[in-house]
Formats: sequence, C-alpha cells, structure tokens
Amino acid sequence: MKKTGVMNSNISRVIADMGHMDLLGVGDAGTPVPAGTEKIDLSVHAGLPSFIDVLKEVLKELEVQKIYVAEEIKTENPKQLEEIKKVLPNVEVEFIPHSELKRKLGDSKAFIRTGEETPYSNVILESGVIF
Repeated sequence: MKKTGVMNSNISRVIADMGHMDLLGVGDAGTPVPAGTEKIDLSVHAGLPSFIDVLKEVLKELEVQKIYVAEEIKTENPKQLEEIKKVLPNVEVEFIPHSELKRKLGDSKAFIRTGEETPYSNVILESGVIF
C-alpha cells in the first residue's frame, strides 16, 4: 500500500505518466470534460473536496512549469486566483479565454473534477522537468 502522496490510484497513475509539457486539468464541479479526456471525479458534495485542496495535493507530486487559467477569473473569482498564485508562486501563468481553456482540456491527459462550486476555479497544469 502506498504510504505518502496522492492516495487516489487514478490521479497517482496519471501523475506518474506525465512527461515534459504534458497537460493535466484540475477544476470545479461544473467544468465540461471533452470526450476522450479521462475524467477523475472526486466530487462528493457541494464544495467537497475543494479545488485548492486538490491542487495542493497534486502539486506535491507534479513538477509544473506553466499554468493556464481563464482570463475571466481576474474579475469573477479574484480570491481563487490569489490562492492559485500562492501555491504556484514561481510558475508562469497564461491567461486565456474560458472557452479556449475548455477546448484545451481536450489536449490534457486527464481532468480532475472537484466539488468546488465557485466560478472559473479551473487550471491546466503544464508538466516541467526536475533536472
């Protein structure tokens, strides 16, 4: 049995399979997941688990060089943007329209759905290298 890190076997598998510049999405309960993109559904109840809690756990195991977030988060959910920047302080942020972010999920290895119910609580993580 795994002793530390992400305990969800599907998330752990996806993270272990990530290569340089691969994409992984983490987001709110309402995010539409494109056909062909694996959805790892963690939602249990409204707000559980939270987007930021899941993101923090993923970041314990995944090296990230860049993130993509919706442009709309700046005005519609600035608190969440602040939290994202706090857990990824030295990572490049690219703001793209929400419609483009949803399309870009189609290029992701997987999407982790949380129970989050605040608008634009979505991020696409671009995997970096550790050397």
